[in-house]
Amino acid sequence: MIKLAIAPIGWTNDDLPELGGDISFEQCISEMALAGFKGCEVGNKYPKNDLELLKKHLEIRGLSICNQWFSYEFTTKNIDHIKKDFIRHLDFLKFFGAEIVGGAECGNTIHGEINNSILNRKSATNDQWKKLTSGLNELGKLAIEKYGIQLAYHHHMGTMVETIEETDRLLNETDDRYVKLNYDCGHFEFAGNDPEKALKKYINRIAHIHFKDIRNQIKEKVYKEKLSFLQAVKLGVFTVPGDGDLKMKPLADIIHKSNYKGWLVVEAEQDPSIANPFEYAKKGYDYLTKELNF
Repeated sequence: MIKLAIAPIGWTNDDLPELGGDISFEQCISEMALAGFKGCEVGNKYPKNDLELLKKHLEIRGLSICNQWFSYEFTTKNIDHIKKDFIRHLDFLKFFGAEIVGGAECGNTIHGEINNSILNRKSATNDQWKKLTSGLNELGKLAIEKYGIQLAYHHHMGTMVETIEETDRLLNETDDRYVKLNYDCGHFEFAGNDPEKALKKYINRIAHIHFKDIRNQIKEKVYKEKLSFLQAVKLGVFTVPGDGDLKMKPLADIIHKSNYKGWLVVEAEQDPSIANPFEYAKKGYDYLTKELNF
């Protein structure tokens, strides 16, 4: 019941459009399928203005959309404005039969600021937390009851929900019917937390999984030199499962022993001019299937 997918962020990066700017949408999805994956997330080059064309491109390659990032901005925008964008987002996902809507709070974040150190992350007020959790409950209820789509919140470096403690607060202050977790082992490791401990703790609340590996030498350099999240990405802090320093076998064991049913997504953003996207996609797929038995 676990299906393997990959994010297009290894080919073209939404936050750093210059990374993979020369790579076409067709090359990206063709290489996803050639590597062995059956699902994908959505990137900035997907022809989202022509849904039938996009569906055709995906179907002839045996791919389906499993999730698409949504940038929540409860801390800076009106809920009615956000809801309109969210409904359009859900309409898109429903068309493709997706059952997950991901994303994180982006109204109080530095993860997209290339010259701002990850050490300068903004603290969140109780009022901002209330706006986030109440907003997620409202949109999560809408998504599951009207569309049959589960909201899965992504903890993320540089945002107000980065650590296990902050993830605890988010999950404790939201309704578990409407708000699940998009677990990401790479982001917990980057934040200085134990991904295995987090996975054990949250496995029954997880609706979507991102699997990426991490290069400790680069992570240490980022903290020592006070670099930004995007600078870390360009340096190669992340890589595909099995290619870095993260112990992934214990994570796989937890998932296999759980009741998790859903997608496991390779989401390992790197500079495609350095890390050939197809080569790394195939490497990640082979590791997941041959070594981790997915």
